[in-house]
Amino acid sequence: MTLTATDVCSGWTELRALRNRAHRWVKENVVEIRSGLPFPLLGVDSDNGGEFINKTLLNYCNDTGVAFTHGRPYRKNDNCFVEQKNDIAVRRNVGYYRFDTDAEYEALVEVYKHLCPLLNYFYASVKLVEKIRTGPRVKKVYEAPKPPYQRLLDSPNVSEEIKTELRRRAGQMQIVKQKRLVDEAIAKLLRIQQDKNQQELPLSGSFTKTSGKIPK
Repeated sequence: MTLTATDVCSGWTELRALRNRAHRWVKENVVEIRSGLPFPLLGVDSDNGGEFINKTLLNYCNDTGVAFTHGRPYRKNDNCFVEQKNDIAVRRNVGYYRFDTDAEYEALVEVYKHLCPLLNYFYASVKLVEKIRTGPRVKKVYEAPKPPYQRLLDSPNVSEEIKTELRRRAGQMQIVKQKRLVDEAIAKLLRIQQDKNQQELPLSGSFTKTSGKIPK
């Protein structure tokens, strides 16, 4: 399982592997994400799953001054910013498999450890600026593609102290090395997953078809 957090303004995205939906794991990973962000976490706007709508996370937000809100109930795509990252950042990298063993969990942690810096510092994305309606047609206007790192540097709302720290972190990374680390971590995760599937195959009788696909 994956916890996805994304900043609406910059597109900065953090991914964390979860053992399950227990309130404890969600809260602990929110704490970890907050401590590692290069900017302050001002609020959390979650979907309506029970892993978020609970006293454990609410009490943490209240105690630390983080605003807590949630999307409208029974709206499938109400948290569209996260749903977009679940596709681009998660499914296109690790596929649709169910990772439910300790070995898979540890491997997924390693994937996200290397993938998040790649997404935030090097991979450009577009951001919707406005919608122009002309009769029945709607024209969407996007800004030039930028990585979240660059959006933060360009923002007048981000302090020079934060920008200096961002530049320091960026100077310690190389895109080729970062991409290689991601590819190696994903390959390891998929090997573990495939080995698990081989062990679970029936010895005789009909074979069941497994769902999921390996990302290209």
